[in-house]
Amino acid sequence: MTQPEPVNPLQAPLPSLRGIGSERAAQLARLELFTVGDLLLHRPRRQEDRRQWKAIRQLSAGEAASVRGTIVAHGLKRFRKGTQSVYEFILDDGSARLHCRWWNLPFMQHYFKVGDEVMVYGKTIGLKPRTMDHPETEVIETGEENSIHLNRIVPIYPLTEGLPQRWLRALIWRTLAEFGAGIADCHPGIPVIDLPSRAQAVHDLHFPAELAEFERARQRLALDELLDFQLEIQRRRQALQRNARALPCGGDNRLIRPLLKQLKFTLTEAQARVLRELRRDLAGDQPMRRLLQGDVGSGKTVVAGCCALMAIESGFSVALMAPTEVLAEQHYRTFQGWFAPLGIGVALQTGSRKLPANQGSGLAAAKQPASDGSPAAPHLVVGTHALIEDGFGLEKLGLVIIDEQHKFGVTQREKLVRKGIYPHLLVMTATPIPRTLGLTLYGDLDCSVLDQMPPGRGRVRTYVRSAAAMPKVWEFVRGKLAEGRQAYVVYPLIDESEKAGLKAVTAEYENLEKQLTPWKIGLLHGRLSAEAKDRVLDGFRAGELHVLLATTVIEVGIDVANATIMLIENAERFGLAQLHQLRGRIGRGAHESFCILVADLKTPVARERLQVLEETVDGFRIAEADLQLRGPGEFLGQQQSGLPRFRFAELARDLALVERARGLAKAYSTRA
Repeated sequence: MTQPEPVNPLQAPLPSLRGIGSERAAQLARLELFTVGDLLLHRPRRQEDRRQWKAIRQLSAGEAASVRGTIVAHGLKRFRKGTQSVYEFILDDGSARLHCRWWNLPFMQHYFKVGDEVMVYGKTIGLKPRTMDHPETEVIETGEENSIHLNRIVPIYPLTEGLPQRWLRALIWRTLAEFGAGIADCHPGIPVIDLPSRAQAVHDLHFPAELAEFERARQRLALDELLDFQLEIQRRRQALQRNARALPCGGDNRLIRPLLKQLKFTLTEAQARVLRELRRDLAGDQPMRRLLQGDVGSGKTVVAGCCALMAIESGFSVALMAPTEVLAEQHYRTFQGWFAPLGIGVALQTGSRKLPANQGSGLAAAKQPASDGSPAAPHLVVGTHALIEDGFGLEKLGLVIIDEQHKFGVTQREKLVRKGIYPHLLVMTATPIPRTLGLTLYGDLDCSVLDQMPPGRGRVRTYVRSAAAMPKVWEFVRGKLAEGRQAYVVYPLIDESEKAGLKAVTAEYENLEKQLTPWKIGLLHGRLSAEAKDRVLDGFRAGELHVLLATTVIEVGIDVANATIMLIENAERFGLAQLHQLRGRIGRGAHESFCILVADLKTPVARERLQVLEETVDGFRIAEADLQLRGPGEFLGQQQSGLPRFRFAELARDLALVERARGLAKAYSTRA
């Protein structure tokens, strides 16, 4: 009879522990804590040094600090006919008094009483009297457990309603004592000599002897997470190499040469270097998996076009997927203009329209055979998410190109690749990816960078202005329109009702018409039909419309050399990378261009963020600043990006750990 495998004690459900009934288990579940292992990896928000306390009289305005004292008075005050309230207690430590307030949380009055000794952590917002709003608190109780909560470095955890800090801390202390010795290293075959063992790291995460040990523990646990992720990337790459034979798509230049001659400009050294890298991959033994990064205006489209021609020269078809219909249609126009003289068909496939390849080019549609019965001539299909629908297919798919990759999820990318038999893959982004994100989110791809701008582009100047400066701003815009230039005006919303305090394009249209009379204004946003969008964009491109009033739908896919003004309202509401993308719509011709960011500058943080854009047009520097300020979740803008949920790795500051994990995973996978 086979013996059952021993159960890992770290996988034991939390209700099996002493003191955890159904109510506590439900509270812990809200924190996504279900097993002993989950509990031991519950990361403290911070550590508080309770070996020394700051005297209340030493508090400074704007400073976050911990103090300890006795409640000498407390009470609840209601106002506005009882609909609002403030609860307050006064803490005295013998040196001074501190007022602690909670707005519209009347139940707080039940948690405290006069005579309670309380620890308080928060930011002092005023000194006359000394006041903290909504501080963290913990009532000091007598008993044996005080050695866990006092006179040591103490963990402060994220909580949920009804779960006391003190109770959770004591639970983790007991659980660590019982199960801590059973914590094994995740990757015993990968030695990590300069950081604590995983067991020691889990202990120091909660109860370090010194604050520095908490950070070293976090680094060790972060390295384990990053190693898991990088090893999975290496497994995927090795599986691809084992199972896939590359399609021969290196080409012979018979189409690229006439294209470059037709374009009448010389490729930059960066473009030529990247094309050599792409040709080497396309002619190699393994399917290409490459990320092409390039700042706004660096010439990625030409590189993508040449790459597509290499595949077409080799007898294969190409699919290019873009995130929006505006960008897909821009690519369709561009490639049709370039490829039609070469006899290459370009088809369009979006949710609202399908244009076959024979429109304007004389070639058959995607799956239609030629009249002599031979397969359809290889060509390019440009589209949106419609390309990954079940109804779409493309014969002899040799190359998949995905533009603005960060707007898509990893699954969508893979779904399009599976339309062929291991086609080559090129993903492109004009939003520069900070290196830490690049090595995680795109760790399975080789990387090429266009780090040089084509010559002949006008300089772009950026200015941050408050709403009070708008009369002068409009005067400046009118002056540029009088010189024959065109302008973009961007608002964050379509309708005013979407969010109070923000401007909306539909509400501002009439106001803009008055401000900019006699010039003609076009309105563009995501709810317009495809035909309406086309009419507006065609009018702007032709110069019949002088100003394009839009939402961020114009972030990518618009290229009008005569447009030299970009005015963005409520700029503080946008991420830096998105503002940089919007700014990239101007400066595409020889004229000097101007980006004006109109923002609420009441907070130093808002000013600091936008100042980055005033100081530089370097998209990589802007992306790094954006990542630091907003974190990876907001930087990427969506959950489907494929970025794993790390508990301990902090991609805004862990570049060294990411690079180390990548190196260790590569070395281990090579040995295995």
